Amino acid sequence: MTMKAKPFIKWVGGKTQLIQSIEKALPEDFAKIKNITYIEPFVGGGAVLFWILQKYPNITKAVINDINPDLTNAYKTIKETPSELYKFLQIIQDEYLPLDEEKRKEYYLNKRERFNTKSLDSIENTALFIFLNRTCFNGLYRVNSKGLFNVPFGRYANPKICDKQTIFADSELLQKVEIINGDFEKTLPLATENTLFYFDPPYKPLSKTSSFNSYAKEDFNDLEQIRLGIFCKKIDMLGHYFILSNSDVKGKNPDDDFFDDLYEQFRIKRVFATRIVNANAGKRGKLTELLITNEQSEELEYVKAI
Repeated sequence: MTMKAKPFIKWVGGKTQLIQSIEKALPEDFAKIKNITYIEPFVGGGAVLFWILQKYPNITKAVINDINPDLTNAYKTIKETPSELYKFLQIIQDEYLPLDEEKRKEYYLNKRERFNTKSLDSIENTALFIFLNRTCFNGLYRVNSKGLFNVPFGRYANPKICDKQTIFADSELLQKVEIINGDFEKTLPLATENTLFYFDPPYKPLSKTSSFNSYAKEDFNDLEQIRLGIFCKKIDMLGHYFILSNSDVKGKNPDDDFFDDLYEQFRIKRVFATRIVNANAGKRGKLTELLITNEQSEELEYVKAI
């Protein structure tokens, strides 16, 4: 592969800055284990996926899942029809960039309305999904209760809508990845003898006003967090290894033991990360996040965000 594969979209909560900490959480002999299956039930932007598949060629099979059908469709489109997608995105980019701001906003709103018809073929749906991601406010993906994308127009001088090199590099890497869409528990039957699960669920909000997990019309509330915790105990009993990231609610409230109680039988480490999306600029900055594992590994330390 001549070009490095990397996330093709911006995604709130992307894990690029935690990769160093995640690598420290891997088993010490991870690079020597043969025929590893890597499973990511909440793939999101795929920062960990693209990193780990390039770093560890001993991962011979990978499975990614997400509840968001537009996202999983995008992965499938890039995997199966990168040339057609590239051509479609190039047309959109050539139409959009010469426009003034008022015309760009009109173009954006028209494409958003078309995207929300939910009646497009996979290539156009993915092209609009990427276009909206690159040109909407803050690169957010947010839907309403009906599952309709509702992020307003963003003002960017020269957004890169058509990234040919990334599309083709990602497509090459995704050839060994199975892509499914649905609940995270659907991934368990695809586990093999040597399986690593990485869980990056919608984070538990640190406050009522900081809640942002509307990636899909289904809410990922405390009951879902508990269900995920029970699922982690199940895969631990089955002999699989997992790493899970989530918000550190104790960092906000020292008396909040939600995750410490839920994952008390596992290793819980706190690492530094930077939270960028916040309506109040004064509240953006470094916070601790949780990395939870079920196996002894190299000692994790507080790691500064990249």
